[in-house]
Amino acid sequence: MVTLLLDATQLEVVLSGAERALARRHGSVTVDRAHISKVQLTDDAWNWLRGVPNPGTHVRGTIAMGTWRSSGGADFVIVRRRRPAVVIDLDGDPEFARLVLSTRHGRALVQALRLDPGDEVPHEVSALAASSA
Repeated sequence: MVTLLLDATQLEVVLSGAERALARRHGSVTVDRAHISKVQLTDDAWNWLRGVPNPGTHVRGTIAMGTWRSSGGADFVIVRRRRPAVVIDLDGDPEFARLVLSTRHGRALVQALRLDPGDEVPHEVSALAASSA
């Protein structure tokens, strides 16, 4: 499961070693918070995939991880089975047009993005949402 870290300026998707290997990516995905244009929750992330993995790993119905390229741009995808997910549309990001991530912290991410963390220290999204409740 990906770890989502959020501070005043950016969202960081921290990948485990296995996720980095399957996504064929060396490090985390970092997105400027100002580039986030829309966040949607979904129960079926498979409907949101577009294009083909390049580079990445795809096992139909089981996992989809990596960069998915299509005519609409590049999406970063971490999808596992039929787990809840969050779809993050980006506007102006130099690397990705969208993030599609299986996470049980989708609602917490939406709540945390509405908050102003007020500092430059990254906080885990689930902790930010819990502290505001």
